[in-house]
Amino acid sequence: EVQLQASGGGLVQAGGSLRLSCAASGFALNEYAIGWFRQVPGKAREGVSCISGVTGGTYYQDSVKGRFTISIDSAKNTVYLQMNSLKPEDTAVYYCAAVRYGSSWYVWEDYEYWGQGTQVTVSS
Repeated sequence: EVQLQASGGGLVQAGGSLRLSCAASGFALNEYAIGWFRQVPGKAREGVSCISGVTGGTYYQDSVKGRFTISIDSAKNTVYLQMNSLKPEDTAVYYCAAVRYGSSWYVWEDYEYWGQGTQVTVSS
C-alpha cells in the first residue's frame, strides 16, 4: 500500500525554522518526484518545492528560494523540507505528494499520491 506520512509542522515565530518530513512507504522514491504543496483556506493549493527521485533535480517557488531546502534520504525513503527564515505568509497546511510522470512540478493535479497535511503557523 502506498502511503505518504507528513510531519514536522508547528508554531514558530517569524524568522524561525522548521523541518518537515515526508516518509514514503509502498514505493521507491527513486522512481518518483516528491513535491511539497501548501494551502490556506479560501486559496488555491500552491507548489512550494519538488525534488526528483530520479535525477535529484530540485525546484522551488520564487517566494521560498534561498529560505527553503528540499532533500532526500534514500535510506529512510524520506523527503525533507528545511524551512528557514519563516514569514507569517508561509502559514498554511503543507502537504507532500508523489508523481511519476507529470507536466510541471507545480501542477498539483498531476500528483498521484498525497500525504495528510501538517499545519505550519508562523507568528509575527
